[in-house]
Amino acid sequence: MIAAHPAGRAFDAMADTYDDDFTQSLIGQAQRSVVMQDAFRIFRGRRRLLELNCGTGEDALCFAENGWKVLALDASERMSACARIRRESLGTRDNPQFRQVATENLREIAGEFDGVFSNFSGLNCVSDLAPIARMLAEKTTPGSPLLLCLSTRVCLWETAWYLLHGKPAKAFRRWTGRHQAILQGMPVDVYYPTLDILRQAFRPNFKLRSVRAIGLFVPPSYVESWIRKHTLLLRIFARLDKFFSRLPLLRTFGDHMLLHFEKNGEGM
Repeated sequence: MIAAHPAGRAFDAMADTYDDDFTQSLIGQAQRSVVMQDAFRIFRGRRRLLELNCGTGEDALCFAENGWKVLALDASERMSACARIRRESLGTRDNPQFRQVATENLREIAGEFDGVFSNFSGLNCVSDLAPIARMLAEKTTPGSPLLLCLSTRVCLWETAWYLLHGKPAKAFRRWTGRHQAILQGMPVDVYYPTLDILRQAFRPNFKLRSVRAIGLFVPPSYVESWIRKHTLLLRIFARLDKFFSRLPLLRTFGDHMLLHFEKNGEGM
């Protein structure tokens, strides 16, 4: 079976090498560690998490190992299959649960959740997040946190890197708010909403609690071959990110931004 969703088809073709290409990369690990530190803090005391765009299950498996019940969704059939293989290799069969469901089809799932997570730009494949926000409001309890990591519209690293390499089209590809990426030979529309657009999309059901940059000094993953020759710089960049990633003037200029929303109503 081939995934019907355009992004799902592309990620089907990428699934078998995704962990080698990104999950286990130095840059991928550096960016993910920051996201997960915030996730563990924000989801403390929660019981059942919904993960969107789970990929090969790296984060869902980490949550499950640390006591959360997780339903993890992805538009890609092959990504979901890889995630289930990883789960079974660890000797578990029921947590996390992995299902092939596109974000736009959230109403297909049953149950109620007290936390929602989406990492590394899966939501950038959705043209309008307002309907997604409404569906998430139906699926979550009052006070539930949403922790969402999306690609930014302006990434300082990307603009500088590609300008230095004489590729202005790539340097500014995010700035218009929409770009058609070619993944494994397949076109995928990618959207880059601003912070204001995201805040509006999640109103009136969710309140924005915090924003931080992910990959402000730590570069995007396509710089991996260069950063492997400069690992000391990567450690320095990671330290700088800790100090500067929450500053209002800088928090939307990283490779990604991490948004913490909270559903309106009485929490736990």
